[in-house]
Amino acid sequence: MEKEFKVGVIGVGAMGRNHARVYSELNDVQLIGVADINEKLASSVAQSYECKAHADYNDLLNETLDAVSIAVPTTLHKKVALEAIQRGVSILVEKPLADTVENADEIIEAARQSGVKLMVGHVERFNPAIIKLKELISNGLLGDIISISAKRVGPYNPRIRDVGIILDLGTHDIDIMFYLYGDKVKEVYASAGSVIHSHEDHAIITLNFDNGSSGVIETNWLTPHKVRNLTVIGSKGIAEVNYIDSTLRIFDIEWVRDAKIEKEEPLKLELAHFIDCVQHDKEPLVSGQEGKHALQVALAAIESARTGRVCQIK
Repeated sequence: MEKEFKVGVIGVGAMGRNHARVYSELNDVQLIGVADINEKLASSVAQSYECKAHADYNDLLNETLDAVSIAVPTTLHKKVALEAIQRGVSILVEKPLADTVENADEIIEAARQSGVKLMVGHVERFNPAIIKLKELISNGLLGDIISISAKRVGPYNPRIRDVGIILDLGTHDIDIMFYLYGDKVKEVYASAGSVIHSHEDHAIITLNFDNGSSGVIETNWLTPHKVRNLTVIGSKGIAEVNYIDSTLRIFDIEWVRDAKIEKEEPLKLELAHFIDCVQHDKEPLVSGQEGKHALQVALAAIESARTGRVCQIK
């Protein structure tokens, strides 16, 4: 019996290949094909997951598809997204949504006019530790949230050439802080520099939110080992997340407790959610507007690092 929901993946580098893998594992989902300008890579992935390979993504879009993941370089997001939308195909665009706010707006407006679903791939929202943390914050366990800090560092991956550390890694924690506070960033100040990359490869980003709370992000491609940590300070307690292990530890005046978390692959949860939104006309957890906000903040951080000034977010 043929599976019902038909998907494709455009761009099968490290992230896109994982999209293809997860789609091939989901029930009632048929991975129709993958596309990549690297024909050898596309063929290899297609062979692994028993689907068609295309060197031209338009050939994939000409297939009958319900949805497609777009995991091409950021500068190509608008072009590929608009062509998918024109064919009535719902899209999950890997973060950041686009390379400029204007291009993000074009994608959002095109999706709105066409009535297709647009979701932005901020996968950390689907990390089981973050899901649990959001629940505990909503339940008031930590009291009022005063500040959030994140450390996202590790060795450089040579495949990342078109953007610097802020757009590539910093956007993860920008989005998570925005999500946990339930509030937009008002202003950003950043310092950054370049040691081994043509763009910035290390940065410290300070965020101020509309509600008066703050966030600090440390990120670099210079650390020999990978660290992915988040600390939330509240009036009643402190939470520490290890993204890599999907663990959450709560500290208060009396106890140190480890939250009970069901370990699941964040990407699998993300793609299952995306499909559910397309099938049942639901609003994605990460909308185009939220993806645009994370992009605005990241671009403002880059501008702040360049000018040495605090940048306002409109």
